Formats: sequence, structure tokens, C-alpha cells
Amino acid sequence: MAKLRVGLLFGGRSVEHEVSVASAASVLGALDPSRYDVRLLCVDHEGRWHLGAPGTLPEAAASGDEVNLPAVPGEHALQAADTGAPVASLDVVIPMIHGTGGEDGCVQGLLELAGVPYVGSGVLGSALQMDKEVSKRLLAAAGIPVVPGVATTRHRLEREADAIVERTLQEYGLPLFVKPACLGSSVGITKVREADALLPALHEAARYDTKLLIEQAIDAREIEVAVLGRYEPEASVPGEIVPNREWYDYQAKYADDETELRIPAPVSEAQAEALRRLAIDAYRCLEGGGLGRVDFFLGRETGKLYVSEVNSLPGFTEMSMFPRLWKASGLDYPELLDRLIEQALEHHRERARLETLYRAP
Repeated sequence: MAKLRVGLLFGGRSVEHEVSVASAASVLGALDPSRYDVRLLCVDHEGRWHLGAPGTLPEAAASGDEVNLPAVPGEHALQAADTGAPVASLDVVIPMIHGTGGEDGCVQGLLELAGVPYVGSGVLGSALQMDKEVSKRLLAAAGIPVVPGVATTRHRLEREADAIVERTLQEYGLPLFVKPACLGSSVGITKVREADALLPALHEAARYDTKLLIEQAIDAREIEVAVLGRYEPEASVPGEIVPNREWYDYQAKYADDETELRIPAPVSEAQAEALRRLAIDAYRCLEGGGLGRVDFFLGRETGKLYVSEVNSLPGFTEMSMFPRLWKASGLDYPELLDRLIEQALEHHRERARLETLYRAP
């Protein structure tokens, strides 16, 4: 049987570029070489695609030849950027571009136009999950508890900063978290403990996004649940993150060896069931497809659950929560990737059955 030609797409024009490269390296090491012919596709910081030479590691793939993926269904062929000649064909793509341009529906839209099967949520689901402000509105409308907060924009901040600060402090008090609405990996997030720190925190978040989110800081444990599947999604055992720092910032996620991951999380059986049920509800509400990670706050005093966010493309190193949660649930990393690829191909076959020409009934 011929090997499946898998395009492993990573990098991107985002502050999460390096995180994406690390995820791709782990995925590459776990894909069965007897089943898959993997083509490394690195998107550099300028947005150009490069095809890594055979045997290249992800961190070096950006030096490969520049290629394009034409938005022509059925061809599935990468073309040389300079000549337009076909250089490689793809059966399925695993997008591992975290953050802007890869996790927000943009690359999913390109793959849809090109007619290439791909792992993960579609255009709508990716966009919804990436935008923390829109996703909070949808979750709240569905009766799913979210952390109280308010959104603003960089445009408004430049014109009425004092009024925004005054209204926010009056309505929500302190402490607060300020974050870019459409970014991940805790980039641009500030915990605000004093009133005069709110405005600098807003300006910090505005470096990375035009929409900003301000939320109450809840005294809570951080719990995560992984979700797998499209039509009948399944939830993993819950896991707890215990950072060595005051909160789970970028350093705690990627540089601090003392961050503790408790898998399974030390919660009651009833709490674990509530977490899994709520994770699937939130995943479905935000059009999750293929995979996702649902992040929760569990109030230390109240025991109340809040959905913090849903991630359509969580970190994917072997030490990341998503694969570790599934391993604890009985699904090893290589098998997890097999499932994701099979689901991508199945979903593509389902969509291929849709008619694209109108015929009178």
C-alpha cells in the first residue's frame, strides 16, 4: 500500500512561530514512517512557504525551496514559487501553525479552496475559538459559564483611555487580567493588581491585537480537558496546571521546568464528569472539529466552573497537555495522530458528497 503523503505545515507570521516549530518537531517524530511520507512545509516570518528537503528537521526547513499551494480543488500539488512547476503532492495536511494566520481560519480557508483534507476545525470553528471575546459571547448565550469581563478596541483606547479605565475599575474592580482577544500562549497578557497598572496593560495587549479583553481575576485552579472527534466528540480525563509562578504565563508554559502538570487532576468523580460534559458542550458550541482543548477555572472557594477558552490547535509537543491528557485516557501519541488524520480524510469525503451545482428538484 502506498504511503499517505502528509503535509506538516508549521511556523507562520506570529509571535507563536517558535512554539509551532516545537509542535511540528514532536509530530514529525511520532508519525509512523512506514505509513506516512511527510513533507515539511515551513511558513517563514514573512509568510512564504518553504518545502523542507528530505531528512530536514523542522527548525531548518525554512531554508528549503519556496513553494505555493494553488487554490484549485483536486490538484493537491505544491508548486515551485519561481516556475510554477509541480514539486510535491499532498493527501492530507496537518496544520501546526499556532496563533495568527494559522489558528484563526485563514490557513483553513486556503486549504478549503485548494480542496485538500486537513486536520482540525474548519474556517468558522477556528475563527470562533481564536477570538476570545466572540467565543465568550457565544458560550454565555448557550448558558455555559464564563469569567465576567468586557472588551474594548485599540481604536477606542486611543480616544477614550481614561473613560475605559474608570468604567472598568468601577464595574469589575481588581485584580484583572488584560489580554489580546485573538492570540495564544499567554503573549501580551498582564495581571493587573493596582489601578494605575491598567492603562499600561491595555497598551501592552494593543501591541498584538486591535481587540482587547479585560477579565476579572478569579481565585481558581486551572483545569484542562482535551476533546477529540467531530461528529461524536470524546473528552479526556481532566488535568490540572500548577505553575510555579503567580499565573500560567509564557515563561511558565515554555521555560519553567517547575510547572507541575497533574494528570489526572485531583478532583472528585462528580467534578471530573462535569468537566468532561462541559468541555464537549463548549467544543460543540464553538464549532470544534477534529481536536480541541478546553481550559477551565475551578473556583477554590466556590467550586464553580468557568470556561476560560477553547483552543482549536493546542500545543502538540509530547510534553504538552493535549497529548498527555489523551495518553492518560488510553490513547498514545502516534495513535492520536492516526485518529486525527483518519478523521480529516473522513470529513473531506463527507464534504465531497455535497453538490456544487444547482439542480431543480
